[in-house]
Amino acid sequence: MLAVVAGCNATVPTSPSGAGGSDPAGGGVGGRAATGAGGASLAGTGGQNGAGVGGQTGTPGTGGSASPGAGGSANPGAGGLTGAGGARAGSGGSGAGGALAGTGGAPITGSDRCDVAVYDPAVMPRSLAITNGENVHDPSMIQSGNTTYVFNSGLWTRTSTNLTSWTNIAQVLSPHPGWIDGMVPGVGDLWAPDVSFFNGLYHLYYAASTFNSKRSCIGHATRAAMNTGNWAEDGRPVICSNVDTTVNWNAIDPSVILDPAGTPWLVFGSGWDGIEIVRLTAAGAIDPTSTMSNIARRTAGVLEGATMVRRCGYYYLFMSWDRCCLGAQSTYNIRVGRSTSMTGGFVDQAGVPLLQGGGTLLVGAGNGWVGPGGESVLFSGNRAYLVYHAYAATDGHFQVHVSDLYWDASGWPVTTASP
Repeated sequence: MLAVVAGCNATVPTSPSGAGGSDPAGGGVGGRAATGAGGASLAGTGGQNGAGVGGQTGTPGTGGSASPGAGGSANPGAGGLTGAGGARAGSGGSGAGGALAGTGGAPITGSDRCDVAVYDPAVMPRSLAITNGENVHDPSMIQSGNTTYVFNSGLWTRTSTNLTSWTNIAQVLSPHPGWIDGMVPGVGDLWAPDVSFFNGLYHLYYAASTFNSKRSCIGHATRAAMNTGNWAEDGRPVICSNVDTTVNWNAIDPSVILDPAGTPWLVFGSGWDGIEIVRLTAAGAIDPTSTMSNIARRTAGVLEGATMVRRCGYYYLFMSWDRCCLGAQSTYNIRVGRSTSMTGGFVDQAGVPLLQGGGTLLVGAGNGWVGPGGESVLFSGNRAYLVYHAYAATDGHFQVHVSDLYWDASGWPVTTASP
């Protein structure tokens, strides 16, 4: 997510009736968001544990997840913000509670979030009550100071101080950057933004594509602060698919994760060959010395909108399966797998490799909602939240959902089974 651009709009544009570009069964879809709706599939990034009011204290090497706070934790019933500037979704961030140790082979104890979001069977995860969260598709969240920012497709953004009430609606990078028309003709809204913090800057990644197409590009902009200044757009794509060369992967749904050394990696992909990962430079470009790795694929049906986070020595890949953007007919659902390496070896809870169609169901339809997906993960102090959109089963309108996210004694994520 990014900083809010000056000039708030009173309303958010709604998605066009029937918009969505259904995912062809087994074929892959070129994009996911409905016009004006939106949100990024935030792949956990950056995990910066900033000095925060109420942050959980910790000591180096013992897993402290945030800087020592100057106060108690915020009201958990209102979303449990535990520290201003709390942690960003993803791995690689370190705070005063201790830097990450190791490089990810065997599970690591100590300062690798092992004491963060620990599941207590006596405390059931809940989905927060959201106000003004409508028309948010593919949500991506990041915290800065006392404020949480959510971005969505169309590059709309809004803010909150409690994770439940959202306001200050604005749009960034509008009109979209000029390089896009020559690369990917016909682009309307920009999709699935992801915001991370590394190398002293906030980084915004987004997708430029058209529905049911794998001619796509991922763009990039940077900003020094979340609440002031303008986004500096690169003026060129970070990576494209089927623009100059023919490939079987799709350059949409970007998500950044930092490795334990603080190096950024880009996770992306939709349909066809599935999900890819490639190393970035400190400036946020593709590292020319890095080899792209395919980390998840389905033999039938679509997977996309992936986000990766690191916790306690494992990398967790959250994915959106099946069809989005069809209102009440959407069949999206959220799946997960894990690995001790970010570049391969992911399996689901039953041991099925993600490259062979594996993926443990985490969130499906229920409670009057269908099509949960476009997920991201937000770490905040010693709490974690799964953030996603879902559609009302009655009329197909969609909104952001924020649910508690825990890890059980076996190291597998636990959250509400439905929105």
